[in-house]
Amino acid sequence: MSGSRRRRAPPEREYVPGTLLDWTDSRHWDYDGPRPCRYCDIPTRLRDSHGSHAHKTCAEDALARQAAEAADAYQNGQS
Repeated sequence: MSGSRRRRAPPEREYVPGTLLDWTDSRHWDYDGPRPCRYCDIPTRLRDSHGSHAHKTCAEDALARQAAEAADAYQNGQS
């Protein structure tokens, strides 16, 4: 058995805003009041999974950017 296995490339998916995250759980709502979004500094009552204030669309855009950067790094590392 060889020590290195070839990894499959991540699937190519078109990013559609508003479809990546499900924030219907009440844990994503801050009842104490709005605070600046960690990405755009505009006040929001929404919280991400880490408890930081973030708009859902801002968090999704950040995830999409991270996924694109990871895919680029993967493809550039395979040549």
